[in-house]
Amino acid sequence: MALTDIQKTHIRKVISDCLRNKFQNYAAKDNFMPFHFRLLGKDRLALYSFMQSLLTTFGTSIFEPVAAALAKTQFATVETQFVVGNSIYSDCQRMVQSVINRLTVNPKPNKIAELEDLKNALTGTINKLKPAKVDLFVETHSGEQYLFDMKTAKPNKGDFQKYKQTLLEWAGIAYTTDKTAKIHTLIAIPYNPYEPQPYQFWTLAGMLDIPQELMVAEGFWNFLGGKGAYKELLDCFEQAGIELRPEIDEYFATFNK
Repeated sequence: MALTDIQKTHIRKVISDCLRNKFQNYAAKDNFMPFHFRLLGKDRLALYSFMQSLLTTFGTSIFEPVAAALAKTQFATVETQFVVGNSIYSDCQRMVQSVINRLTVNPKPNKIAELEDLKNALTGTINKLKPAKVDLFVETHSGEQYLFDMKTAKPNKGDFQKYKQTLLEWAGIAYTTDKTAKIHTLIAIPYNPYEPQPYQFWTLAGMLDIPQELMVAEGFWNFLGGKGAYKELLDCFEQAGIELRPEIDEYFATFNK
């Protein structure tokens, strides 16, 4: 489904507003670097510092609101920083750890079977947890729920076990509230840093069931906005950048005064 002009305008506004808000709240580091200043100029160093700050918050400040704006074109319910809940059956919690232990020894994930294991372990006492927040929650018109944990383009390999545990715990918490819930818990990676080569799935294999638990770049954005949404979204970013360029240049020019 192609985005309408109204939707494209709205998404460009979301991107622009997010970046303008970053400008307004950004405090440049006041580091004295005389050699760097004279060689490159304070404006370029300020831009570099700003980009470093922006990259660390790109997920929450740009990707999350843009993903939500795009998803609203297709889904019945869309929320960012959605609270799944804070309760889980004790046996279900133990099952989560059992799945992790099993995968550590035999790295052959099967998300469908793992979810069945969780649903069959909804017994015991109710344990209270810290409220679990999901980066992006969408629900289809037929009631299927997708819970996304949005990660950087190159996640640390040592964190994969933690990611898997988070996805299983989200499902367990959701089932504790409603055993019949149609739940999908996934990792979303907004772009492929290896393009035009395929994303290096091998780095995630062993813990994640790739088809069931991972969406990358075009697959993720097209899921949210329909066929062709990824390309149109890139165009929205480009157009927003062109529109903002005079403001960006003016902002960083002040550092040379």
